[in-house]
Amino acid sequence: MAISHAGVMLALALAIDCAFGEPPNRLHPVAWFGSLVTRVRTTLPLRPALAALLGGVVLLLAGFGCVGSLWLVDVLLRARAPFLTDLLALFWLQASFAGRGLLTAGSVVERALVAGDLPRARAGLGALCSRDPSALSESEVAGAATSSLAENLSDSVVAPLFFYALFGLGGALAFRVVNTLDAMVGYRGRYEWLGKPAARLDDLLGLVPARLSVGLLALAARVLRLPVRRGLRVAWRDAKNTASPNAGFPMAMTAGVLGVRLEKPGHYVLGAEGDAPTAAALTHARQLVGVAAILAGVATLLVTCVSGVARSVWQPMGWPW
Repeated sequence: MAISHAGVMLALALAIDCAFGEPPNRLHPVAWFGSLVTRVRTTLPLRPALAALLGGVVLLLAGFGCVGSLWLVDVLLRARAPFLTDLLALFWLQASFAGRGLLTAGSVVERALVAGDLPRARAGLGALCSRDPSALSESEVAGAATSSLAENLSDSVVAPLFFYALFGLGGALAFRVVNTLDAMVGYRGRYEWLGKPAARLDDLLGLVPARLSVGLLALAARVLRLPVRRGLRVAWRDAKNTASPNAGFPMAMTAGVLGVRLEKPGHYVLGAEGDAPTAAALTHARQLVGVAAILAGVATLLVTCVSGVARSVWQPMGWPW
């Protein structure tokens, strides 16, 4: 019964995401957590390296503490108000992934490029990645958006669904905590040592989802009658060209399937023999990622309903944690 219940909740969360997308920032738990991180990180040391590393561990523990507090609320309320706790669980679950939001952000850039409005396309790119778009050409904007769609398929859709299938809602939210911290402090420069614990843990948690994303993109390419073998060949060859041990897999697969060259100067080149990205290529990328996201949702729903994977570990603590 618990597995069926979990499946119903996931189906509802997926339906809400498809119909409405993500809530506005003022109502979005990830935005709330981001605001908390912004406040906390100003109190933590950036140097020396050891102190900053310990501060990064504090950030992780604070994030996991937030997830633990939600679990505690669920435990305390479930017996007294099961309907309310189900509504809260549905809210947290839907916020843990971002299928429609990802595709909508890609569509904004795509429509601007089709209309020849490069400034609007550059502005729209900010919703997909942190790359400075101010000097990017039309082709570079299309390539950056295509790369970001592919990478975020893994981070924003496949990974949270994967951890939900394994560990329930707590798993999905814990991944979202780590991924958000990595996005905010997990890069070289000012926050390098503070963000290193989150960055390394994010790399570890993303190992399987990134590679599952390649398989999902291959199935999506088959559905769309795009060249699967070329995609797999480029993924096998170029996936390790990125600094991240994970991002290169879905990005290189997408580059190969679409036959485009995806490049971030000074960082990586994927599918070097491909054509320069265009607005049309971005359209195909959005379709490819969209089908892959649908397949990810269907697969997770089937796994959740049929086997529940490791959910029995969490059952004594109260569904769906």
